[in-house]
Amino acid sequence: MSTKIVYDEDTLKKMTLFESITRADLKDFFDDPVQDRLVFIVVPGSLWRALGKGSVNVKKLEKAFGRKIKIVEYNEDLVTFIKNMAHPLKIHDVTEEDGIVTIRHDDLQTKGLLIGKNARNLRNMEKNVRRYFEVKEIKVV
Repeated sequence: MSTKIVYDEDTLKKMTLFESITRADLKDFFDDPVQDRLVFIVVPGSLWRALGKGSVNVKKLEKAFGRKIKIVEYNEDLVTFIKNMAHPLKIHDVTEEDGIVTIRHDDLQTKGLLIGKNARNLRNMEKNVRRYFEVKEIKVV
């Protein structure tokens, strides 16, 4: 079930700074305490503008915020969005059936990074994806 998104003043300032530095259209922003980074969701087609040539905008933003950031391109398709969220990890295949998403990976290291210690990374991805899509569970096989 997607959640209602409410922004506070500090969040709006961060979103405005992001848009002024990158000149990209922003769909959403949230702080990801599990991964210890700020996550910016840009509208489809704005990813390269947001990153900048040679990821120059990412470096500017990390310096401005004093934290690591991740820029993800939104997609109306759940499978594509999950692939975008997991990038740069190499995912072989993502399928969705009755609200249960299954991610197939290429190697054990990718599986470990996707799941994390005590499934921390996987539950965090579920929480973040639920901001936009109705997902019961995400599994890695």
